[in-house]
Amino acid sequence: MAREQSSEILKKLKSLSNPKNAEGMARFGINPKNTLGVSIPNLRKLAKQTGKNHKLARELWDSKIHEARILAGMIDDPKLVSEKQMDKWTKGFDSWDVCDQVCANLFDKTPRAFEKAVKWTKSSEEFIKRAGFSLMACLAWHDKTSDDKEFIKLFSAIKREAADERNFVRKAVNWALRQIGKRNKKLNKEAIKTAKEIQKINSKTAKWIAVDALRELQSQAVQRRIK
Repeated sequence: MAREQSSEILKKLKSLSNPKNAEGMARFGINPKNTLGVSIPNLRKLAKQTGKNHKLARELWDSKIHEARILAGMIDDPKLVSEKQMDKWTKGFDSWDVCDQVCANLFDKTPRAFEKAVKWTKSSEEFIKRAGFSLMACLAWHDKTSDDKEFIKLFSAIKREAADERNFVRKAVNWALRQIGKRNKKLNKEAIKTAKEIQKINSKTAKWIAVDALRELQSQAVQRRIK
């Protein structure tokens, strides 16, 4: 049944394909391999029509089609996602948007999210490491129940990897630091403190991460909101 549904959805995705969109995506650093150029709004619409379906999500992921993998993250049931599946999918990340979409739509709702975020930041693989920091940012954005101490534990990994010069890593490190620091007043203070420590690291990348984060975290807009 899941295989038949997958086949139908892949046909639908191909009917929505837009080569010009795919070309534009490539200019934004999105891997053009197996990419159809289907927009995120169209994928969300399709996900809503499909509903949650763990087996179908796995079939779509195994197709290796870019948009099918994003859709898989949208329709999978986080309660049924195993540690093994999380590691397998993360190893398959080959583009920043698939990485971020899966983290934001699925992984940040799983019971092992905090544990996996820290573990992945230790990887030497660019997109696995990005997944760790992307997941931290998504948790800070979406998780409404976790205690501040869970987020404070993440700062050591952020500081440790702040000198990684790879573009998709450094941007995710910066994103995680800023997003955690916008959660509330206490975490804002901790994030600013961490950013100032990162600024002292002898690295252009680390200094960029720190300066950019401090600009937002200390801004009037953020300070007004967290009060």
